[in-house]
Amino acid sequence: MISLNEIRDRANAFSHEFSKDTDEKGEASTFWEEFFQVFGVSRRRVASFEYRVKKADGAQGFIDVFWPGVLLAEHKTQGRDLDKAYQQALGYLDGLKDGELPRYIIVSDFARMRVYDLEEKDEFEFPLIDFSKHVERFGFISGYEVHKYEEEEKASIKAAEFMAEFHNAIADTGYEGHSLEVFLTRILFCLFSEDTGIFERRQFQNYIEQRTNEDGSDLGVKILELFYILNSPVEKRQSNLDEQLAAFSYINGKIFSERLDPISLDKKARETLLKCCSFDWSQISASIFGSLFQGVMDSDERRELGAHYTSELNIMKVIQPLFLDELYTEFDTAKRSQQRLETFHNKLASLKFLDPACGCGNFLVTTYRELRKLELEVLKKKRKNEKESLRAFGTEELSKIHVNQFYGIEIEEFPALVARTAMYLADHQATMMLRETFGLAQPRIPLEEPATIVHANALTTDWKEVVSPDELDYILGNPPFYGARLMTKEQKSDLVALFPKTLKGVGNLDFVTGWYVKAAEYIQGTKIKVGLVSTNSITQGEQVGILWKFLHDKFGIVRHYAHRTFKWKNEAKGNAAVFCVIVGFASFEPEKKYLYSYEKVTSEPVEEEVTNINAYLVDAPEVFIESRSKQICDAPKMSYGSMPIENGHLVFSDDEKKELEDKEPEAIKYLRKYVGGYEFLNNVPRWCIWMVDTNPAEIRKFSSLMERVEETKSYRLSSSREATNKLASVPYLFGEIRQPKTSYILVTKVSSENRDYLPIGIVGPETIASGSCLLISDSSLYNFGIVQSKMHMVWFRFTGGRMKSDYQYSATTVYNNYPWPGCAEVRDVTDEARQKIESAAQAVLDARAGFPVSSLADLYDPITMPIVLTKAHEMLDKEVDKAYGYKDTGSEADRIAFLFNLYNTIISSK
Repeated sequence: MISLNEIRDRANAFSHEFSKDTDEKGEASTFWEEFFQVFGVSRRRVASFEYRVKKADGAQGFIDVFWPGVLLAEHKTQGRDLDKAYQQALGYLDGLKDGELPRYIIVSDFARMRVYDLEEKDEFEFPLIDFSKHVERFGFISGYEVHKYEEEEKASIKAAEFMAEFHNAIADTGYEGHSLEVFLTRILFCLFSEDTGIFERRQFQNYIEQRTNEDGSDLGVKILELFYILNSPVEKRQSNLDEQLAAFSYINGKIFSERLDPISLDKKARETLLKCCSFDWSQISASIFGSLFQGVMDSDERRELGAHYTSELNIMKVIQPLFLDELYTEFDTAKRSQQRLETFHNKLASLKFLDPACGCGNFLVTTYRELRKLELEVLKKKRKNEKESLRAFGTEELSKIHVNQFYGIEIEEFPALVARTAMYLADHQATMMLRETFGLAQPRIPLEEPATIVHANALTTDWKEVVSPDELDYILGNPPFYGARLMTKEQKSDLVALFPKTLKGVGNLDFVTGWYVKAAEYIQGTKIKVGLVSTNSITQGEQVGILWKFLHDKFGIVRHYAHRTFKWKNEAKGNAAVFCVIVGFASFEPEKKYLYSYEKVTSEPVEEEVTNINAYLVDAPEVFIESRSKQICDAPKMSYGSMPIENGHLVFSDDEKKELEDKEPEAIKYLRKYVGGYEFLNNVPRWCIWMVDTNPAEIRKFSSLMERVEETKSYRLSSSREATNKLASVPYLFGEIRQPKTSYILVTKVSSENRDYLPIGIVGPETIASGSCLLISDSSLYNFGIVQSKMHMVWFRFTGGRMKSDYQYSATTVYNNYPWPGCAEVRDVTDEARQKIESAAQAVLDARAGFPVSSLADLYDPITMPIVLTKAHEMLDKEVDKAYGYKDTGSEADRIAFLFNLYNTIISSK
């Protein structure tokens, strides 16, 4: 089986080779021969051309391509109706035997390909030129079937709910803490063992039913006695043991070695445990059950089991480009000779992996499972013939991959314990796959040396003491997602200690960045590859200029692959929406680099081989946008709006303003319209007391205003900040005043991820902008047109930060680094170009004015955005692109790459 990357390369070459062919008879057979070769499959081995079949009307028919039981293909001349081709294909089914009926029908006219899944009642179509983007859909040919994780996830969640119920039954008796955690882990192992062949079928259940009292009074004693036996070699056991107890195998593996506190259980606990025994534990996925099981121990987590586990689909996004695709490519070469296969098999047995934030072992378990699956393919190839059983290999040819090739660091004790147990479950599930394939594979009992899971703080632990860099091959995982403002003091201290004291801005980094620094330092001078999941904030905004510049300058880090922003989600209840990236890196250059992009954050990834992956996860030269106090171009200054610093006392809602108008109508002249980002976007009226350039003594006539001014004074005096105390001397004024005297351009600091454009406006000086806005005092139509354009929007999306999933604008990072057209004489902007931009900018404002009742939030909603406004923006974008000399390719990645190149040119010219 060849790797997915190789399949994509072949598919790309195939689509280009046949994109110009049109003749059904002349080239169709060659087309389908080469089509199967894309997946490393010989057409002659599986499918026939012009397969004779009698149709329902008795006429003789000929199926263009037929793979009995799998695939039927009908090929037409370019431009022909594919619906008719499909109906023609269906007409052949009546003439086939039941065992020959295909699951898939493919129709094609060279330029297009349409695939029907008759079993799932599904269909999809794509232009042939995009074939490489859809190769995963042909898993029934390549062998890369998309794994159906849903059933395993449902079973795992159900199993965790059973364990939660059993946990509660025990906790109600007062048994808790470390002993309860270990006790539950052992019960899990026993439940799994009797459903998967480690124990005899129902052996544990029968022991509970037949050897314990119905009232549960001796249940605790009997279970602890069983745990002791499971930790005792058969030859060291007493000869007069209860027969049923003595029948249990010796387990070892340190699972049952620790002596636990005595435990007294009751009828409720016994009934709940027997309910757990009735569940089929062989269905669970060891890679996700660990996190679910951890949730059992927390009362809040138990309310929403499965809210935070890492799904296998997401884990595969890390490990496939990190090592798995590469191993399958190597296997494809190795399988041509027994000697190479043996060498490759030994390599698999030598690989070592570290997850330095392993939690319950999700990443380690999935990695172990995938290695064992690959090893199974190796063993199949090592057979001399298809009927040869595993017995023919000899015992030395059994699985060479072991759990002791895996290492983890986990700060909490219980998850570390669960991770060790989950690795044993995964080991046995892989052994069961061997048994199904070859007919013989015994459980690895007694258990061997366990995976090394260290209970420690990964940021203060020397990873070299866990596993030597000389032995390790890969680092992978999903470190904690704590933002810069959400860390504890201890976490912040651990993080800051990893960076030089002279490095500015470290306090603004997310907690996960600590793992990047530790990994970068650890892998120096090695061929170790790293793949980590992170919130997308580390590849946006000011964190890029701090973290990645440091990693680049200090450690020479090179990104090998990356998944751009996607929604990290799973199918469990309480699913937490987090927007993530995956970054794979090392300290050396790879042969190839791969970037995975998402049309939407919930879409499937599209892989592309690229020349470089910069810190913003773009195929563009390396660039680090750092926070600046001044603009790199000759552009008008951007500043924050005014800050009242008054705890709400100087600000009025619309209803409060009406009350004031009724009570003291003359006081209204001291109120101004007041907008923050939310009010600006949603047309929400708010007002504020504005006494700049006004005699403050005048407001003494109005008790309503004086009351608010006095409350502001009291608030400022009560502050612990000396600067705020000083503001109490002028309680009628805003604490920080930056209001322009003329019209200004208003930019909201936060904007929804769903908008194609950041809504920007030109506002009169009578409207006071709050600190949640950014202001450009020069409100010319040209300046408005530039910052309202797609060019500026794309720059903002990549260099700005995030507040949850929303984009967050920054004057110092986004605006001050923006490469304006004509900047540093890179390209002159003619008067004619300026006039066209101004005209197009006015058209945008006019289009908005045509909908006076609609808010900007409504006008810029992708679903409700008026056509006239969309077209006005398109014209503005076109004129701005001309000013830059940029030809739009339709690719956002191309656009940001252009801007990064322009930025580098400007910076290098200074």
